[in-house]
Amino acid sequence: MLKFFARYKTFAIVFFILSVIIILSIYSLLKPEERLPVYQPDMVNAELVDSTKQYVRKYHTISDFELVNQNGDTITQDYYNDKIYIADFFFTTCLTICPIMTDHMIEIQEEIKNDDEVLLLSHTVFPVTDSVPVLKKYAEEKGVIDEKWNLVTGDKKQIYDLARKSYLATKSNGDGGKYDMIHTENFVLVDKKKQIRGFYDGTDPEAIEDLMHDLEILKKEQTQ
Repeated sequence: MLKFFARYKTFAIVFFILSVIIILSIYSLLKPEERLPVYQPDMVNAELVDSTKQYVRKYHTISDFELVNQNGDTITQDYYNDKIYIADFFFTTCLTICPIMTDHMIEIQEEIKNDDEVLLLSHTVFPVTDSVPVLKKYAEEKGVIDEKWNLVTGDKKQIYDLARKSYLATKSNGDGGKYDMIHTENFVLVDKKKQIRGFYDGTDPEAIEDLMHDLEILKKEQTQ
């Protein structure tokens, strides 16, 4: 009996390995490929969406924009052509959620700094004080890599319209006066077609992990 098992030991090992490979191959073929949703305004909490967009069910994309970054350069949608990017809204003197969000953006920047497909875009919600020199000083203090991350300022109405009508990211209209501001913790993942593919709490480390996971899924999808 022992001689019998010794004779077929190699065969049994090879058979076992092949069986595992076949089972794993079948599983990978049957397992559905992960894909991110394409968010439309009617899929998002209505409080976060301008009333003119709440019932839009398809073809929603980020509107064209023209803003100015920390270096005084004009930044338009063209800068993000054929790029995936992560957008948020902040202001430099914020003492509540913004520092946490910025720290998380810095972590993301470190992860993507050598990735040509992915960029970052932070909009100030307080353009009355966040001028180009203020943004430049802030960027230098935070270690912003200019080629990866634009901190932008500009017309308040344009920025606020982007937040509610394009990024679907804030509950407030911010139309209560010169110093009224929108405030949102949302990070928004945007694909190469200017479509929203995910929302993440920029103050939550676990949400940032989810964002990085989803970013890899999106990159695979957009290279197919």
